[in-house]
Amino acid sequence: MPQVRVQRRAAAQIDEIFRYTRDRWGEDQARTYLEGLFDLFDRLAARTVASRPVPAEFGVDGFYIRYRRHVVYWRWLPDGAIGIVTILHERMHQMRHFDRDPP
Repeated sequence: MPQVRVQRRAAAQIDEIFRYTRDRWGEDQARTYLEGLFDLFDRLAARTVASRPVPAEFGVDGFYIRYRRHVVYWRWLPDGAIGIVTILHERMHQMRHFDRDPP
């Protein structure tokens, strides 16, 4: 199974998601939400869940998949690992926040 690497921007967003969820709904709910998110990463690596290619107009070779209220953007890295690029809340303007640069 390919390795999963959470890239810098996505790591910061995961921290933010945790803090927001903890402050709003409590630590248990925050942990549960993140456990589900990391389970999704593992399922991506195992290829047991389908994701969609990022539309060509984004000019990025990658994929996206929804997780509850968030959209996870990921791509294959040169060594065959999966790179989690960014995680956006469903209300965020996705083109403005998408990181096109390598980690």
